Amino acid sequence: MFRAMIFDFDGVITDSEVLHLRAFNKVLARYNIEIKDEVYYKEYLGFTDLDCFKSVVEKSDLGLDSEQIRNLIKQKNQIFEELAATEATIFEGVPQFLQMLRDNGVPMAICSGAVLEEIALILEQSGLGHFFDEIVAGDQITKGKPDPEGFLLALDRLNKGKQNPIAAGECVVIEDSHWGLEAGNAAGMHTVGITNTYNPGQLSMAEKIVASLSELTIDDLRQLCI
Repeated sequence: MFRAMIFDFDGVITDSEVLHLRAFNKVLARYNIEIKDEVYYKEYLGFTDLDCFKSVVEKSDLGLDSEQIRNLIKQKNQIFEELAATEATIFEGVPQFLQMLRDNGVPMAICSGAVLEEIALILEQSGLGHFFDEIVAGDQITKGKPDPEGFLLALDRLNKGKQNPIAAGECVVIEDSHWGLEAGNAAGMHTVGITNTYNPGQLSMAEKIVASLSELTIDDLRQLCI
């Protein structure tokens, strides 16, 4: 039975991955470091901000401590929010898809590597925040994707106060990257890959692959959970 939907955010709800990369690079420019597009999409896209900066710092031998890395994250968050305020867009078909789920009484959550302030800003701008019952952000977990921690936490929050808890196998996850799909599979949830960021071959671990949320019907989602 299909009883809940958990979304990744960047690359699924909002077309903002390039804004994250620009924000990372503005912060790293003072160290004469640039994350190339191909490197970001191959290695870092699924990471939380903390994991991304830690990896870059280690590979570049910058010798920054944990407090300095936290400061980099704060700077990146501020730059991203400035960019998102004028440049973030919502993918076509998203509002209609969310309304379809709402009309069918499906609880919805977000599980993202982005920090909560970044997610909240875009949801407020787009007017979509009321659709989501829970948000699990990258600054609320200890292990980012492909670890299933975030998805399991989202499910746990959706189940609070429920006499008939939703099982992992009754959830569908929508992701645009292999990191997210691996995390959804590891959590025991059903997975849909959307080709907003990567081609279908790079999302082969998904049970279903679509080019747009508008392709998915409520029956498609129910079929996944049979």
